[in-house]
Amino acid sequence: MAEALPYKPKKGEIPTQPGVYRFRDADGRVLYVGKAKNLRARLSNYFAPLHTLHERTRRMVTTATSVEWTVVASDVESLQLEYMWIQEFSPPFNVRYKDDKSYPYMAITLADEAPRVIVTRNRRIPGARYFGPYPKIWAVHDTIDLMIKVFPIRTCSDASYKKAMATGRPCFPGQIGRCGGPCSMKVTVEEHRAIVDDFVAFMSGGDARFTRELTARMREASAAMDYESAAVYRDRLQAIDAVLSRSSLVLSDDTDADLFGIAEDELSAAVQHFVVRGGRVRGVRATTIDKELDISGADLVDQVIQRTYGGASAGDIPRQVLVPTLPDDAAELEQWLQERRGKRVSVQVAQRGRKADLLRTATLNAQQALLLHKTRRTSDYTARTKALTDLQLALGMDEAPLRIECYDVSHLSGTNVVASMVVFEDGLPRKDQYRSFSVAETTDDTDSLYQVLTRRLAHVDRDEAADERDAAAQASVEHVGAASDEEPVVTERKRPRFAYRPQLLVVDGGAPQVAAAARALEDAGHTEIALCGIAKRLEEIWLPGEEYPVILPRTSEALYLLQRLRDEAHRFAITHQRKKRGRDITTVLAEVPGLGDARIKALLKHFGSVTALRRASADEIMELPGIGPKLAASIERTLAGSEARV
Repeated sequence: MAEALPYKPKKGEIPTQPGVYRFRDADGRVLYVGKAKNLRARLSNYFAPLHTLHERTRRMVTTATSVEWTVVASDVESLQLEYMWIQEFSPPFNVRYKDDKSYPYMAITLADEAPRVIVTRNRRIPGARYFGPYPKIWAVHDTIDLMIKVFPIRTCSDASYKKAMATGRPCFPGQIGRCGGPCSMKVTVEEHRAIVDDFVAFMSGGDARFTRELTARMREASAAMDYESAAVYRDRLQAIDAVLSRSSLVLSDDTDADLFGIAEDELSAAVQHFVVRGGRVRGVRATTIDKELDISGADLVDQVIQRTYGGASAGDIPRQVLVPTLPDDAAELEQWLQERRGKRVSVQVAQRGRKADLLRTATLNAQQALLLHKTRRTSDYTARTKALTDLQLALGMDEAPLRIECYDVSHLSGTNVVASMVVFEDGLPRKDQYRSFSVAETTDDTDSLYQVLTRRLAHVDRDEAADERDAAAQASVEHVGAASDEEPVVTERKRPRFAYRPQLLVVDGGAPQVAAAARALEDAGHTEIALCGIAKRLEEIWLPGEEYPVILPRTSEALYLLQRLRDEAHRFAITHQRKKRGRDITTVLAEVPGLGDARIKALLKHFGSVTALRRASADEIMELPGIGPKLAASIERTLAGSEARV
């Protein structure tokens, strides 16, 4: 592979001003769009020696045949131009967004003579004001039903409205009390517009004013013995309380902010966008992202903000945007958002307090969404079939790997070395066939992996030979039974330690781990079993004896399957290690005179973890009922001695 790209610009050709650059392939298709404060400094990173580049960046620059750039006057202009070109060209190497669904919104058609409230998924109604998105469509309908009790505005169709205004007869929804527009013949166009303004103001977060006003009117009507009016105001207050109870106050009532919780791995990211208006969460939107190039968390936040607000109206941009990581061009983003909103906008990281707590909640939701996204992909039959087929082609196998075993080694600072084996059949986990291993003496991870695979592979011939003997014995019994008209006697054999020979072994790691696994396969005489390793840092696939890894596309179903295998093996290894450490300390505590099983369980439950118990002083241990000074000192001494031995 040549170290220099043929289209590399000559020295001094690239300007040092801010601008936007585009990589194109031989057909002129735009592959990647990026912005830079200094074009020369940024582009020089792409034209470094190829062996120093990230695997996926190398694939992008070698696929491209040309690069071009456009100089702009300021960093803000480069941000605007980058957004415009990404929307226009949809470059394959830029991040790609996938909304989990088309979310329903509540919309007020402010451009109409008599605005109406509707439920819609269309975000392009001219002059409409949107609220949401809502996770479920029934949530929008329920909110509207409550809101029109407080602010009776038009709900009927345009056709019904025109017919009612032309004939002077109320529209049908108006006759049954479901429409409060001018078409109901109860209010004028001007009065209805005032109610619409109140509706919008309330949904935008101004709920405190309406609560105070309705409460005052109810009391005035009650004092004047106008109990019918007082009852109307009471019902409206109850409706307001019902609306507010659906979105509890999470921040101060003057807070308008958008919070972005982000969870990511090497291939994908999930974004949870919490819309907070008037201190209440008014809407939640979930998005998943496919990442083709390796980008930092700050760059991902930059892209998320651009996409969220690039086509947004001024009313949809809040005063505060809270993110987990501050982008490098945060000042330019603030200026860009301020120009779109017409007022000041701040982009911040929530450090402490209720905003930080809410951001953590959004991040937790994003983590769950990312896990669900990956699980759905590997659970879908079509996706599983494609994953196995792609894996067969990528690894050069004769058939699709219907049984895959993945191994991971875990340790605690070189001690408590354990390993895990997880099994996937037809692309789905077989948890009943998961196995765990303890490694007593080892030099490093590769030695541990060799030991574990040697132990596992020793069972391949043994279990298959036992299966053949059982099959022969069964046939013999059936033959004798048939000849003597007697019921054949079948003896059940104990279930084998390992079920079947795998078609593919996967190890967590790169070339050194794959080499150790290949040595175990060769020593066991099972080189017919395919082998690969998946390295977490770059998500590349290593094959035995190969100098360079296999790079699967970021959207590859095969890569998703391997990633899930690796993550599941890691999770299972960590779980086994924690259980082992818990058993070890239970064994140590059992040596303490006067400390029985009940008190051991109480100790572990009280302190929550083995580490916390080891760090506890005798006085803290004495806080548990039934443990005196002498017993507490004995526990502390025993734990300290066991830690020193470790």
